[in-house]
Amino acid sequence: MIKQRTYAAIDIGSNAVRLLVSTITEKEGMETNFRKTSLVRVPIRLGVDVFLKKKVSDKNTTRMIDTMHAFNLLMKSHGVEKYKACATSAMREASNGNEITNIIKEKSGIDIEIIDGSHEAAIIAATDLHALIQNDCNYLYVDVGGGSTEYTMYSNGKTITSRSFKVGTVRMMEDLVEHRTWEEMREWVKETTHDFDNIDLIGSGGNINNIFKTSGKKEGKPLSLKYLKDYDEKLNSYTYEERITELDLKNDRADVIIPATKIYVNSMKWAKANWIHVPKIGLADGIIKSLYNESRRKKS
Repeated sequence: MIKQRTYAAIDIGSNAVRLLVSTITEKEGMETNFRKTSLVRVPIRLGVDVFLKKKVSDKNTTRMIDTMHAFNLLMKSHGVEKYKACATSAMREASNGNEITNIIKEKSGIDIEIIDGSHEAAIIAATDLHALIQNDCNYLYVDVGGGSTEYTMYSNGKTITSRSFKVGTVRMMEDLVEHRTWEEMREWVKETTHDFDNIDLIGSGGNINNIFKTSGKKEGKPLSLKYLKDYDEKLNSYTYEERITELDLKNDRADVIIPATKIYVNSMKWAKANWIHVPKIGLADGIIKSLYNESRRKKS
């Protein structure tokens, strides 16, 4: 007997806001299948407001209300049974964050939870990596967002530790990452990976997905550190306008991709990793997985 259900995840990041709709198929004797039915991304850039002025502007508050209203209508159209909306770095630092979540709830019906960095890292770590993670290998999982970078260390198929740092693409573009924070992140990666041999990275986030797509590599094949370093050089040799016209990058991707690549390249160097796997997963996928696990626990 086949059972299908439709869940949705809303990821309110510092650079963009995303709605992921997933169809979950259960069949006795078979592995549960999670299929992405729809993914909508709106580049609101809350981080520019918050990291510079400590609050979300009136203009972006209106855009958020409109976006959440649209997401609510889309979820109804898709027949979504259950959803969860999580706001990350920008919203947790906004002085008017809670006020905005209350307004959005009232105007659009969407209930938003502002989560801390460790909760964000834990949700991301819950994403389905078993097809990628081999039990006899070591991996450092890196998720680069607009406001923060989340790390999770895996060894022998188990989570060793997770950590979130206030180092993100929007922060770096606005020159808001302190040198000591960058150094702290570097030391943490070096110390965490020091006792492990042959570490590979697993990268998630819109920027690494974009880099992977342009590489022309087959899905499932990793990118080398050399490829990433060469691509980083190439990106930096173009102006912002040239990255849009000649590299075919979206306006809101052509700037943040520079700091993102710097984080991935340095993370690989610090961990002494030669390869990075890009499985096209992130916070939204983790939210879907946690909703599913929650519903299964309630049944049992």
